[in-house]
Amino acid sequence: MVAPDPTHAVVVLNSPAVVAAGLQGWVAMAGLIVAIGAQNALVLRQGLARRHVGAVVALCIVSDWMLTTLGVMGLGRWLATSPTWLAAMRYGGAAFLIAYGALAARRAWSGATAGLVAQGADRGLAPTLATALALTYLNPHVYLDTVVLMGALGAQHPPAARWAFVAGAGAASAAWFGLLGYGARLASGWLRRPEVWRALDVAIAAVMFWIAAQLLLQPLGGSGV
Repeated sequence: MVAPDPTHAVVVLNSPAVVAAGLQGWVAMAGLIVAIGAQNALVLRQGLARRHVGAVVALCIVSDWMLTTLGVMGLGRWLATSPTWLAAMRYGGAAFLIAYGALAARRAWSGATAGLVAQGADRGLAPTLATALALTYLNPHVYLDTVVLMGALGAQHPPAARWAFVAGAGAASAAWFGLLGYGARLASGWLRRPEVWRALDVAIAAVMFWIAAQLLLQPLGGSGV
């Protein structure tokens, strides 16, 4: 029996296929994650309020990494071929998005004079994390983006390169949520203006309603992913 070459692992880790997989994971996740959404808005609110920022940012990063890993390792393809789960994600997700969009629309309509940042951002750690968990795991597009889409992209790579893909995706997620949570302080003067958050909540409501409509009008998995 031939002893394994200790340099082989180094060659594999430094191979062009692994580097390309890591880069693709970073670019794909960055493109998916940088969008107005309920989760991003929560991180931004906590960053502006300077409360529980690290905990919320860590939860979002770990969630993205875990869901992407599950997708790359095969769960994404299973979900894409399961009518029952797709239907549950479709209708349950649409209901959740409509409800959250309605809350954002109500905040925008009320136009609190103290600024919308103060609304809900000063709660304790447990309620804040509960909200972050709900916005992460009750939103079907989180699964579509991380488990199904990212999973399909990552699964196309050789086994040795899949972890590089996951690592690249995780790095993009960490960079984005870290910037969003801790970088919010740099723009706090502008973002604390009530009219800015009122406009942001209008945009959030519009996006939530639009995504919900897409879920109801077009079955999941129709793109062939």
